[in-house]
Amino acid sequence: MASNPRADSRWGGPRAALAAILALAATLRAVGIEYGLPFGNLLNPDEQSIVPRAWRMVHGGGLDPHWFDYPTLLMYVLAPFQAWQGAPSYLAARAVVLVAGVGAVAASWWLGRRAYGGAAGAVAAAAVAVEATHVGYSRMAVTDVPLTLAVAVALTLMVAGKLEWAALAVGIATGFKYPGVLLLVPLAVAGWGRWWRLAAAFAIAIFTFLATSPYVLVHPGQAVHESLAVQRLARKGWLGFEHDHVSPIAFVARLWSGLGPVLIVAALGLVLALIRRRRTDVLLASFVLVYFADLLTLHAHFDRYVLPLVPPLAALAGRVRYLTPVTLLLLVVPLTWSIRNDLRLTRTDTRVVAFRWIESHLPEDSTVAAESSTPALANFPVLPLALPGPGRPSDPNRSVARLRRRGVGYVIVTGAIADRVLAARSSYPREARFYAELREGAKRLYYVAGGHGLNGPWVAVYRL
Repeated sequence: MASNPRADSRWGGPRAALAAILALAATLRAVGIEYGLPFGNLLNPDEQSIVPRAWRMVHGGGLDPHWFDYPTLLMYVLAPFQAWQGAPSYLAARAVVLVAGVGAVAASWWLGRRAYGGAAGAVAAAAVAVEATHVGYSRMAVTDVPLTLAVAVALTLMVAGKLEWAALAVGIATGFKYPGVLLLVPLAVAGWGRWWRLAAAFAIAIFTFLATSPYVLVHPGQAVHESLAVQRLARKGWLGFEHDHVSPIAFVARLWSGLGPVLIVAALGLVLALIRRRRTDVLLASFVLVYFADLLTLHAHFDRYVLPLVPPLAALAGRVRYLTPVTLLLLVVPLTWSIRNDLRLTRTDTRVVAFRWIESHLPEDSTVAAESSTPALANFPVLPLALPGPGRPSDPNRSVARLRRRGVGYVIVTGAIADRVLAARSSYPREARFYAELREGAKRLYYVAGGHGLNGPWVAVYRL
């Protein structure tokens, strides 16, 4: 739908409005970008799977990641910014993703404007700018925000009828993260009836994906095995989601935690799109519905999984033109949430404080057993304690007696793991018993928790 100049003028100049929205988006995302550094697993553990591999690519390791839990494109994008770093730079990687996050705001403005006019563009951009989950992940060097950017661009190009360029964006989206392949559904809608052109678009999408993750062709068996293994884990569930509602309710709750009451307006826009079924309506609705349907197969209800839905839902919220002033006012709610989360990230993480204590108090030759989500201890021999989860075997090292037999002198545990285990102790009896063994049979040397200027989970250090 073409934009209406008169409607645009009522909103005070679209370029000035977009500039203000982008400035707000960048500011929200820049706060806390150094949180947890230099450790790469405190803000998001997945960073340590991506950033070191990107660093190795430009430091003699070659372009083959030898790892396919995710496609390779984000590593390739991050790698040039690691070239002058002496060690993997999480800050440089986060800065690249921050730019992608701000880009997703601009792409959402483009999507809303192209789909439903200038006012819808302003609503879509503003909604993505303050959406709490998108703000949070825009400072993490992981795949979800780049995927969201590619989704917004691909859908915009489909709305504009630029099928081949849209197919290129679909391939790029899938190169960032495998669920980008679901964009083939609205691509099919966009090209329906133009079969030769649609076939060419599908070929472009496949070629682009393979160009951005070429070693999928070199190691096809490994790539299929590892990508499917990740999907199986997500379908089985994850530690911390044992008592969640069923997937439809859980993922709607995740959307609400990012958008707040604007989600109601977006749902209304989706209903109107399904009733009126104009070409643009069908394109956006088809992606929202097929992507949400895929989420329903998952029992791991991570908030980041809903991010690709945010730009089309924001555009659909802008579709309800008579509610535009109300929608913009309602954005104060997610803006408040984002500011609150930002303020938390201005504090020091408890695990950084614990690391400093450990470095200065434990003998360097001591063997330490440590849970995930704790800082890497370069000066100590470390025995990692495996993360529990649905369908995963219990780690036999989660036993005080066994650790003593193995010569382990100290154990580091954190509420990031322990609190979730104890909340579902019937699912993890062995792991829950391990924490009881530590309390009763080991000496707690150190404990720190959030509050008083600190942020993060509690950390405890025991001597066996």
